[in-house]
Amino acid sequence: MLKTVVKISNVTNLSDARYCAGMGVEMLGFSIDEAAETYVDLKKFNDIRSWIAGVQIVAETELTEASLLLEKIERYQPNAIQISNAELLPWLKSETARPLILKVEADQDADTIEEIMVKNAPYVTYFLLESGSDTPLAGDWQDFLNTLSARFSILLGFGITTENATFLLDDVNISGIALRGGEEIRPGYKDFGDLMNVLEALEEE
Repeated sequence: MLKTVVKISNVTNLSDARYCAGMGVEMLGFSIDEAAETYVDLKKFNDIRSWIAGVQIVAETELTEASLLLEKIERYQPNAIQISNAELLPWLKSETARPLILKVEADQDADTIEEIMVKNAPYVTYFLLESGSDTPLAGDWQDFLNTLSARFSILLGFGITTENATFLLDDVNISGIALRGGEEIRPGYKDFGDLMNVLEALEEE
């Protein structure tokens, strides 16, 4: 078992799915967008899903068209939905009973991030904070995360290392973390690298 909620984003292969499920990860995310590099088609998705149990399956999407998104949800039948377009949240909340995750870019000013969370908190189960850069988790960022975590359920999706993972849970008090899956070296063979190191650091003693 792990010390906190962990979501693995961009899962594309059975090796990641089985390893993470076995480690006690709570959520596995799969991209359902055909234009995405990490897209998993429905057949592969169902093949992977048939091999795993005890995890929540998250459909990850950047789609902005409501009708297309609903069609995808009906085909994939995920347990939860992750979106980036906050404007869809009220509609999604009315259309589905599934938990909703809103991905929020950390590479914007603090006031904007807080405003997004205040506005959309009634609709989401978690806010996933991700960064397109190697934003260090020190100083002002740690203080800001503390402030956010006191008011909102935050999954932190950047700046996580083996050394700081436990500190972030105990001292910053985030609700959980989000890591990313990676490609297999060849079918059935995978070097889990940093993913394995962080998950092992989060194992309950």
